[in-house]
Amino acid sequence: MEGKLIGEVFNFFENARVVALKLEGNLKLGDTIRIVGGDKDFTQVVDSIQINGKNVDSAKKGDGVGIKISEKANKGYKVYKVA
Repeated sequence: MEGKLIGEVFNFFENARVVALKLEGNLKLGDTIRIVGGDKDFTQVVDSIQINGKNVDSAKKGDGVGIKISEKANKGYKVYKVA
């Protein structure tokens, strides 16, 4: 269940539980992502995507996005889109 790499975390906002990444593939609300790094390896459904602080339903390759997640993720963690 590896999935397709869609980005790498370049920032994590602890209080909001949001990761920032530049997408290497398309992503939309309802997609399942897997975050892997350090001792973490978890999946979750995407229920919040933001571009420049505004909520969006989808984002495309090259967009810089913020994604709300349920667990902590550090810089360098890989983000996969699970089919």
